[in-house]
Amino acid sequence: MTIAQTVAQSLLEIKAVTLRPNEPFTWASGIKSPIYCDNRLTISYPKVRKLICSGLVDIIKNNYPEAQIIAGTATAGIPQAAWVAEQLDLPLIYVRSKPKDHGQGKQIEGVLNSKQKVVVIDDLISTGQSVLGAAKAVQTAGAQVLGIAGIFSYQLQSAKKNFTDAGLSFQTVTNYTTLIEVAKTEKFVDASELEVLRKWRQ
Repeated sequence: MTIAQTVAQSLLEIKAVTLRPNEPFTWASGIKSPIYCDNRLTISYPKVRKLICSGLVDIIKNNYPEAQIIAGTATAGIPQAAWVAEQLDLPLIYVRSKPKDHGQGKQIEGVLNSKQKVVVIDDLISTGQSVLGAAKAVQTAGAQVLGIAGIFSYQLQSAKKNFTDAGLSFQTVTNYTTLIEVAKTEKFVDASELEVLRKWRQ
């Protein structure tokens, strides 16, 4: 198994991903979806989080080797970013969805200097809007965002467009296509349910 397949299997086994092809979830956006992904659960499973950290480290080494700082999105991206920063022996910052409404009103916590090269880590890429907001805050602070790394992507066309429009790339440890194929192989879904899942992705 590839790391993408192993992580996908792990997400299914710990129920971080739930598949309901015939009884779809309703996302906050109103989208009807046969899949729900909660990667926050991964922090409670040492073997799974180590595997994910290894995958994220590989992404950064292979795609963004000049990274100087690891940034996590608040809140779900923070633990992943912390473990990756530790593995790479790099400084860590985290980025709120908006500036604090008290104190110094910071949106970015930690030390970030202008022109430093940053990789932003999030747990999940759906449309990409939230992590791109974090990336924009880093850019506004004068630093350079090399790209985005995450655990899982739904592979939505809207995400592809949003990242292209922002001029940024993103890589994830695993994705929707890999996950549903593993789900079929490991008998989490049957052939007819797999077809429903494929059609939703399209």
